[in-house]
Amino acid sequence: MPIYALVDDLVFPDPLRADPSGVLAIGGDLSPQRLAVAYNLGIFPWPCDDLPLMWHSPSLRFVLPLSQLRINRTLAKVLKRKTFRITLDMAFAQVIRACQATPRPGQDGTWITEEVVTGYRGLHQMGLAHSVEAWLGDELVGGLYGVHVGGCFTGESMFARQDDASKVAFVTLARQLQRWGGTMVDCQVFTPHFEALGATLWLRRKFLSELAQCRRLQFPQGPWALDADLAAGATW
Repeated sequence: MPIYALVDDLVFPDPLRADPSGVLAIGGDLSPQRLAVAYNLGIFPWPCDDLPLMWHSPSLRFVLPLSQLRINRTLAKVLKRKTFRITLDMAFAQVIRACQATPRPGQDGTWITEEVVTGYRGLHQMGLAHSVEAWLGDELVGGLYGVHVGGCFTGESMFARQDDASKVAFVTLARQLQRWGGTMVDCQVFTPHFEALGATLWLRRKFLSELAQCRRLQFPQGPWALDADLAAGATW
């Protein structure tokens, strides 16, 4: 399959045309407008040092259907302790900076460049990118950010400065998404953590078909806020 070179127009090729590695296109920029078009098509960027900006549509997509969310006994006990206060969209800039600064095993540096920070902060201002925060007192100790397309939330990155902080943030978000009628979290690529929560690999065509259904759902734009009982630490 050819890899397409993007031009100034906010247009992407059909995501089904991605090459076997998942790379669909190169070039363009990370403007909020281009990002919005990409996510609506199931395409996401993955910057790499010394290479042109690459846009991906993997042949296998790691997806967590919200109806299949699993919370094991250990995590259930953590939730019952109500150690963390969870919020939505209260500190997007702090969350993305914390994700940027978090070391990743096997990675030298971070893909969250300054252009990424600027682009996703712009998406946040458009009401399309959101953050989840875990607080211990007044200290931000964990969280994640991502992009929603109707009933699909695509997770981009997470961090934790206290054990289980990002896990509690994520499952609280998942419960809120369910209440709003959301159907899936796009985890993009395999991780054991999300596999334990119920994520599974989908073929690209299935993911894109489900994403098309998600686009039809009316969903809150930003800023988001938790339902009162979830904000108070409701357990399940």
